[in-house]
Amino acid sequence: MQITRLKLKNWRNFREADMPLAARTHVLGANASGKSNLLDVFRFLRTVAQTDGGGVQKALKDRGGLTKLRSLHARRDPEVRIELDLLDDSGTHSTNWRYVLGLKSEGKGQQRVLVSEERVEKDGSVLLSRPDNADDKADPERLTQTHLEQIGSNLPFRPLAEFFASTTYLHLVPQLLKHGDEIGARIAENDPFGQGLMQRIAKTPKNIRDARLRRIQKALASAVPLFSELRFEQDPVSGFWHLEANFTHWRVHGSWQRENQLSDGTLRLIGLLWALQESGGLLLLEEPEQSLNDAIIAHIPLLIDRVLRDRKRRSSSRQVLISTHSDILLQNVDGDSQSLLIVPGENGSTIRPPNPGEQEQMQHGLSPAEVLLPKTRPQGIDQLGLWT
Repeated sequence: MQITRLKLKNWRNFREADMPLAARTHVLGANASGKSNLLDVFRFLRTVAQTDGGGVQKALKDRGGLTKLRSLHARRDPEVRIELDLLDDSGTHSTNWRYVLGLKSEGKGQQRVLVSEERVEKDGSVLLSRPDNADDKADPERLTQTHLEQIGSNLPFRPLAEFFASTTYLHLVPQLLKHGDEIGARIAENDPFGQGLMQRIAKTPKNIRDARLRRIQKALASAVPLFSELRFEQDPVSGFWHLEANFTHWRVHGSWQRENQLSDGTLRLIGLLWALQESGGLLLLEEPEQSLNDAIIAHIPLLIDRVLRDRKRRSSSRQVLISTHSDILLQNVDGDSQSLLIVPGENGSTIRPPNPGEQEQMQHGLSPAEVLLPKTRPQGIDQLGLWT
């Protein structure tokens, strides 16, 4: 299943937004323009759809409540609204879905956040439309929950709930992986920073795990100097699992290093390659170019494309949404991917695909890095060097 269109109202710094999404979508924008806020839409829906410890109230609480989520540019219309069009072409016949979720403060009494609209359509037929005239209006408490999160209510559209709940967000922080024992920090829910990578690998069935690690080993042999072998071993004393890499040098058998000795770039590359091979729904990659050599960054679009094409042959394609600042990465995207440009303004940020003139430039051989990335340049950046 893939999201083909996303429409937002009053979501963080987006007063209004309406955008197409492709199998590979790159999101460009200046710092603080809203790239992370856009990715958070899908993390929000993931929490809403989770039946174990999730739900809309949990998703709101994690973000400080609706007042923190609602756009500061919202004036007369306080409703926060998310609308998505989705296409499921995994079966014999394609299925078109639409999911709409609106949220609004009660405005009186307990000031609860209520579902102002929840709508599900399948191939144009309405499966759910809330609030309804019977149950919801007779018992407003029902509007504190979505039907998406309720197993007893979402059977007709459970594929949507399962798709949203399977979203993966990755912004691996190597230091958390290297020094997890010393930091002693609790792993954040859904592990957005890759701190639980070892646990995820360990929980994978051995035959699948070994096949994935062999693919990663092959990639590392091409990208990391002197690298020769990768293995995943359990410490017999502590019981903890560790990644170990072998590097060749003057010793006959090389030298094995654990993850706490590996470079930041190597760890981020391993995390990226593992995430690309995992099954599931939407994969959100936040600035995957960080800590990586330029030559590796140039190949990230090809890596993603290869994995997507391979999964498509196995009827298990995965949609990838990438936020990036990288000129090098964007120079190497192909024509099948979608680029979106976030433009900040006084009334909030807007987001758009390339306009006809920009599309024409790219059709004549220019890359998104050459056409769109210069438009993310802050207007006053030349004054930064004069700061005292």
